[in-house]
Amino acid sequence: MTEPNPAGERRGTLGERLNRLRAAVLGANDGIVSTAGLVVGVAGATDDRSALLTAGLAGLLAGSMPMAAGEYISVSTQRDSEKAALAVERRELRERPEAEPAELADPPARRGLTREVAREAAVQVTERDALRAHARVELGIDPDELTNPWHAAWAGFLAFTAGALLPLLAIVLPPAEWRLAVTVGSVLTALAATGWSSARPGAAPPARAVTRNVVGGAVAMGVTYAAGSLLDVAGV
Repeated sequence: MTEPNPAGERRGTLGERLNRLRAAVLGANDGIVSTAGLVVGVAGATDDRSALLTAGLAGLLAGSMPMAAGEYISVSTQRDSEKAALAVERRELRERPEAEPAELADPPARRGLTREVAREAAVQVTERDALRAHARVELGIDPDELTNPWHAAWAGFLAFTAGALLPLLAIVLPPAEWRLAVTVGSVLTALAATGWSSARPGAAPPARAVTRNVVGGAVAMGVTYAAGSLLDVAGV
């Protein structure tokens, strides 16, 4: 039983790292696409630098704050569920400790260990740290490393902000005649990079993710630019 646990922990750690990476890439991707669509749409109606800066900053704040709030609420709910599950496990360990080693022995027994060996290993790890052993095997939770909603909130906020800054700077820094080309080029390049980054750690085909990101971003910018141009022509 001692052998499967480290492997399971390594798989859990890898899965957690991949999830964090995907969340960061998703946040940055959202920041890039939403802010790029906004500033390009405004650029279709006006070339005033102040208007573009105002729109970009408004989009950055309007996206990053809900992103942080959403991450905080989501992870807080997960943390509450983890605490509730641990409370149930503590109660079971207190009320019927004699039955718990059998539950702990079931997973390694299903993997091929004999029932006797699995039972003996379960008794030993229960004597060492019963709650940690049962939480990890039965619940997939480490009691000392519960998910932190504040970490998730800050990560979401920073990822979105980092992504949003690219189209914002690209639209306001270059000369007027270069703004659109610089913004579109830098945004599509960044989306290709985030698509590649999201695919590589999981060994997924990067071409599909890159194509999906680039096409989606191009469509978003094209639609908003067309809408802005129509408003400009209509004199709205």
